Amino acid sequence: MTPHQDNKTLILNLYHDLEMASVDNVSDVLSAYTAPNYHWRGVHPFEEQWGAKAVAEAFWKPFLQSWSSVQRRQDVFFAGTNASDGSAWVVSMGHFMGLRDSPWLGIPATRRMGFLRYADFHCIENGKIVRSGFFCDIIGVMHQAGINPLPPQTGAAFLYPGPRTHDGLLFEAQDTAEGEKTLALVNRMVDDLSALNQSGNDLPPPELLARTWHDNMIWYGPAGIGATYTIPRYQEQHQLPFRTGLKGKVFNGHIARFAEGNYAGFFGWPNLTNTPVGGFLGLPGNNIRADMRVVDIYRREGDKLAENWVFIDLPYWLKQQGLDILKRTADLTVGGS
Repeated sequence: MTPHQDNKTLILNLYHDLEMASVDNVSDVLSAYTAPNYHWRGVHPFEEQWGAKAVAEAFWKPFLQSWSSVQRRQDVFFAGTNASDGSAWVVSMGHFMGLRDSPWLGIPATRRMGFLRYADFHCIENGKIVRSGFFCDIIGVMHQAGINPLPPQTGAAFLYPGPRTHDGLLFEAQDTAEGEKTLALVNRMVDDLSALNQSGNDLPPPELLARTWHDNMIWYGPAGIGATYTIPRYQEQHQLPFRTGLKGKVFNGHIARFAEGNYAGFFGWPNLTNTPVGGFLGLPGNNIRADMRVVDIYRREGDKLAENWVFIDLPYWLKQQGLDILKRTADLTVGGS
């Protein structure tokens, strides 16, 4: 097998063992797959952790105490070489599904099925995971419990599907040339956005997006923003509110950006820095510079990007501005913890 195939096997084995894990042994499971100096980056409130035990205490133990009969339901899985430093990565994206029988992060129990949308990046060296980036959509879980911490979102709300083509689980090795095409297309798209930020043009024409995006693109944004379909609706329901509602947008680069086959992904820590001027997420403006941690997963169709799954650590972005939606929910909710 190639190194990427070995790495995929490692991560699939980890996921199998995590699904079998309990609160009592999840730290040991993580230790078996990670390096001693393991560095884990998680969305707010989990933040950065070092070592398997710290990761278990920050995320896995509270999660397994609150969610039961958890399944990892993957929609996208692929590996690749990081464009910036040549490191080897594997990414998984999909949902955790379980029974929400206990409060979690101040969000009350529902005693119903719950879905936590996630994206999980892992960097592997010498058969061990040395770095990870874990993103999940906590606001989406709040919505499932009937809690809306933000004004009405501009996009659609639903349980997001995997790729239209049902081919996102790249368990087998892919044609290297196809991955190179996908990454080159994503790089062109990122360059277009960077040029747009530098130009200050917050009302770009649809023709600019059409250089890299399919006319019938689907953009699956985080809860609080929602999903959009086609270039005109994407511009109306996300791009223009984002661009006109934020000023001083600076791109900070990515921790990892890689592709395999028709799929690509990246995340940053943070990707973007900006200042809200009012309107984005339906909230008023202020003069506070805030960082955005973002994940993008893409599916290429021909020479255009057709689908894009996006995670933004909105609770972290809001907390920097003095709005802690998790604490506020816990304070207002009976039984939240």
